Amino acid sequence: MTTSSTNTSPALFEPCTVGAWRLPNRVVMAPLTRNRSPGGVPAPRVAAYYAQRASAGLLISEATAITQQGQGYADVPGLYTPAQLAGWRAVTDAVHAAGGRIVCQLWHVGRISHVALQPGGRDPVAPSALAAKAKTVLLKDDGTAEFVPVSPPRALSRAEIPGIVADYARAATAAVAAGFDGVEIHGANGYLIDQFLKTGSNHRDDDYGGPIPHRARFALEVAQAVAAAIGGERTGIRVSPVTPANDADTEDTQPLFEHLLRGLAPLGLAYVHVIEGSTGGPRELPERPFDYAALRQTYRDAGGTGAWMVNNGYDRALADAALAQGADLVAFGRPFISNPDLVRRLRDGLPWAEPDRKTFYGGGDAGYIDYPAAP
Repeated sequence: MTTSSTNTSPALFEPCTVGAWRLPNRVVMAPLTRNRSPGGVPAPRVAAYYAQRASAGLLISEATAITQQGQGYADVPGLYTPAQLAGWRAVTDAVHAAGGRIVCQLWHVGRISHVALQPGGRDPVAPSALAAKAKTVLLKDDGTAEFVPVSPPRALSRAEIPGIVADYARAATAAVAAGFDGVEIHGANGYLIDQFLKTGSNHRDDDYGGPIPHRARFALEVAQAVAAAIGGERTGIRVSPVTPANDADTEDTQPLFEHLLRGLAPLGLAYVHVIEGSTGGPRELPERPFDYAALRQTYRDAGGTGAWMVNNGYDRALADAALAQGADLVAFGRPFISNPDLVRRLRDGLPWAEPDRKTFYGGGDAGYIDYPAAP
């Protein structure tokens, strides 16, 4: 990762080079699931939504299913049908016309799904047949969101795993063909990759379960396959070492993620996106201590050159402090929902508008593309 100056404490609005991209600032729009893609096809309003936010240095799309099996929530987008790819092409064209850059977050939810969303009504898949204490989103007849318990999964056979790795690579290639500038592998928040990593969801006794190198194998194979397909310089990965989201848990967090980052280091990734603390919740979890500076140093010591992106509950002061302490990029999530001009508001010290939580998941234009810019 290179910068436009030798300043060791880069400003939030200083341009930088990240992988294959030249970014005008270090503000990143984090992935935000909004459930506005019926049939997995991004609607025209989705293009307007992302284009409104194109002043961010980098936009990361909402999580996007690599296959129908990877789908876990109603009306989230996919990357596996011609209509879905055409819908995304309209989005990427709109973002680029507005001067922005956008990558697609590749998603397989694993056990965080429901039979109503799976092909043929089959059970969701997971490393092990262990039901998560979690909920997913279905839509009622009136189009409003309904939270329901996830369905119990079946364990993936050893023979099925290489096919899912190949699905990630195929989806990455499709994303670039649809105009995305690259992809982010979703390895966080208790979804399939994270389920393989963590002991609470992985009770396998083959070479994808048990000791740390076995549990990290799936994540590394996916990253290797995606980087080989589209180039490491167009590939990022998101991890969440300690979040309890979607019933994710493990007892060996620090050595597990340090092993993972050492394995990722040779791939020449564009960035590593780290959720600090509980996703969308507290930044500090006393019961789950973790040394993020040590994780970054492990990655650097292993030769990792990707930009270090931090995320969770950041404001301007925290962002400036993180950059001074060695981060390269700062991701902002929910503030972008109600502040399409968040970059300007951060730069000029303007107040942030509050979002309407009732419109987060599902619906139409209201609470999606009707938030005004600051006067």
